[in-house]
Amino acid sequence: MSAVPQEPRVVWKPLAGSQTLAMTCPCNFILFEGTRGPGKTDSQLMKFRRYVGMGYGRFWRGIIFDREYKNLDDLVSKSLRWYPEFFDGARWLSSRSDYKWVWPTGEELLFRQAKKPSDYYNYHGQEFPFIGWNELTKYPTPELFDAMMSTNRSSFRPQDHPQTDQETNEQYLLPEIPLMVFSTTNPYGPGHNWVKLRFIDPAPPGKVVRITTNVFNPRTQQREDITKTQVRIFGSYKENIYLSPEYIAELESITDPNKHKAWLWGDWDVVAGGAFDGVWDESIHIKKRFKIPSGWKIDRSFDWGSSHPFSVAWWAESNGEYATMPDGSRWSPPAGSLILLHEWYGSKQIGMNQGILMSAKDIAQGIRKRESELVVNHWVPQGRIRPGPADSQIYQVREKDVDTIAKKMEDYGVRWIPADKSPGSRINGLELARGMLENAIRGEGPGLYFMDHCRAHISLLPTLPRDEDNLDDVDTDSEDHVWDGTRYRVLKGSNRYATVIPLRFAG
Repeated sequence: MSAVPQEPRVVWKPLAGSQTLAMTCPCNFILFEGTRGPGKTDSQLMKFRRYVGMGYGRFWRGIIFDREYKNLDDLVSKSLRWYPEFFDGARWLSSRSDYKWVWPTGEELLFRQAKKPSDYYNYHGQEFPFIGWNELTKYPTPELFDAMMSTNRSSFRPQDHPQTDQETNEQYLLPEIPLMVFSTTNPYGPGHNWVKLRFIDPAPPGKVVRITTNVFNPRTQQREDITKTQVRIFGSYKENIYLSPEYIAELESITDPNKHKAWLWGDWDVVAGGAFDGVWDESIHIKKRFKIPSGWKIDRSFDWGSSHPFSVAWWAESNGEYATMPDGSRWSPPAGSLILLHEWYGSKQIGMNQGILMSAKDIAQGIRKRESELVVNHWVPQGRIRPGPADSQIYQVREKDVDTIAKKMEDYGVRWIPADKSPGSRINGLELARGMLENAIRGEGPGLYFMDHCRAHISLLPTLPRDEDNLDDVDTDSEDHVWDGTRYRVLKGSNRYATVIPLRFAG
C-alpha cells in the first residue's frame, strides 16, 4: 500500500479580515490599529516569522520595542506559545542582556525597552530590516520612532548570496530583503496626536500612501526616486473568534467615555490619556476670536526652544468688563479669567515636537511684528501688552562674556519676568489650570479659555499626558511647550485670582 499523503501541519493561520491583510501587506510602514482584541500582537510576531528560513539568515534581524520591559511580557508569552511549534530549532534566550529569539539559520528577533529619544544610541549603527512598535501611542512624541529609522536597513545584496534549489541543484537569487516597520496601537495614549497626524489623517484604512524622495543610490551611483509606502489597517475585536464574551463585557463596561470609544470602537476622535481628562470641553473653553476690551490686562508668556519648539502666548485677563463677541452677543467671564488671545508656536509641524532653530534675536523681532499686527488690526488696544513670565533658562549664562537669551531679546525691545519654577510649582500649576478649566465648565470663578485660531494650544493641551510615575505632573518627555507657557501664566504671582482657586485634582 502506498503511504497516505499527510496534510501540511498548520501552526498559525491569520483570521479573515485585518490579520490576513496585515500578513499579506507589502508596505514599508504598517500600522495595525483599531479596537482592543483583533490579534494585533500575533500578527506582528508572525510578520517577522514568515521570513525566517527563506535564506536571508543573519541578515533577517528584527526588534520589537515597548516603553517598559514589563509591557513586553505579552509579546514574549505569545511568542513562546507559537514559535516552538514550528520545530525549526528556534531558541529563546531569556536573560535581560539577550531577551531574544535566535534560529539555527542565523535570524534574530530582539525584544527591547526604549523610552526616551536618547535610547536610540543603544542601537546606532545596527541593522534591523524589521522594526516593531508595541502600542505606538504610548510614545508621547515621534522622536524615537524617527531616530530608529536610520537602523531600518540591510547590507544584504542578493547577488552576494546565491541560493541553490535542493531539487534541481540550480542557483537562484533571493528578492531584495524587505524593509518594514510594523506598529500596533489603539487610539488611546499620550502619542495620540502625532500618530493620528502621521498615519490616520493622510488616508482611510487600507489605502496605500506613497512617499517619494529623490536620493543618491550608492548601489547604482546615481540619483533616483525612491518610494516608500505606508498603510493603516483597521482591526476589530469582532473579527477574533477566539475572544470570550466575558472579555467583551469588560470593554463594554468601561465608563471613561474616551477609553470606551478608543478601545471598543477604535475611534480616533477622542481626548486620549490627557492630564486634563474630565475638565476639557471644547464647546466651553474654545471661543471665537474677539477684540479685547480696553480694561482687560494683556501680557504674554514664553517657553524657550531651539531644536524643540518655542511657545509665545498672549493672554488677556478679564476684569469683569463685557466683551463683544463676533455674533454681537456680550460675554463677561469672571474677573481673573485668562483668555489666550494669540499664539506663536515655533515648530515645523504641530505634534512632531521639532523646533525651527530660530535665534533669540529673530524670535524677539517676530514678537514685535506680531504685536504690531494685533494692534493695527484692533484685536488689542494700543500700548497694553506687558511683559509676562518666561522660562527661567533664558536668564542663565552658559558661556563667559556671552549675553543671556533674555538680554538678547531685551536688546530688541522684548522683556520678560522670570516664571515661577519653585519647588512644587509644576504640580501646583497643573492643579490651578485644571481648577480654572473646571470653573469655566461650572460657570463660577476665574476660568481658562482659548481663542479658536490658537491651534497649537487647542491641539496639544487636551492630550497632554500625565507622568506615569507621578500622576500629579505631566510627562516632560511629551510635547509640553505650550503647556509650560500656560503654566507660567497661571502661576504668575501678580494673578491674585489664581491663588484662591480651590486645588482639586481629579485623578
